[in-house]
Formats: sequence, C-alpha cells, structure tokens
Amino acid sequence: VQLQASGGGLAQNGGSLRLSCASSGSISDFDVMAWYRRAGSTHRRDHVAVITNSGRTNYADSVKGRFTISRDNANRRMYLQMDSLKPEDSGVYFCNVDTGYGPLVPWGQGTQVTVSP
Repeated sequence: VQLQASGGGLAQNGGSLRLSCASSGSISDFDVMAWYRRAGSTHRRDHVAVITNSGRTNYADSVKGRFTISRDNANRRMYLQMDSLKPEDSGVYFCNVDTGYGPLVPWGQGTQVTVSP
C-alpha cells in the first residue's frame, strides 16, 4: 500500500484547508490511521490526528476544536479538515497507518501547508 497526501497550499490566518490521503489499496484492514506534521527543519513527524476503523478520533491538543479527521474506507481515502488555521499549523503533512509502534508504510512526499500571519 502507498499513501499520498494532497490538498495543502497557502492559507491566511483563520482560513481553512482540506487535506486528502489517497491509498493505492484497501485501508479497511487498517484500524488506526493518522495525520502527521513535520514542522520547520526537523525530521520528526508529530501526530496531528488519528482515527480508528470504528470512527474514534483523537487530536493533538494544539488542533483540538479546529481540525477534523475522517476516513472513507470504500473510496480508500482519509481526510483532514483544517479550520481556523494558525501560522504554527504550517508544515509538511503526511498520512500513514499507525501501528502503535510507528508508521506502517514508507512515507510519501507529504503536502506542504503554509499559513500566513
């Protein structure tokens, strides 16, 4: 399975973006999927939001109430609706399967999100 994030771009402070994660194969067998963000020059990717197959979600404190994660197993996609964007939300966003021990598949290129002050 390959996962590719898209939908990033330039947004103004307070604006919105919707990220999409497309899978080359079925995602129905993957319980937990997640969005990650790599900010600045760091190589670390931090969890932003996770979703289980049953629809349970969890968010980083910094995005709670502003971001919404969803998944569409039938169409092999996952989404991240990003509202009330802030400059500190800027970074490269990635999607992956979260095994609990780390990501399952090789990282895709990610999608750049830049929020202007």
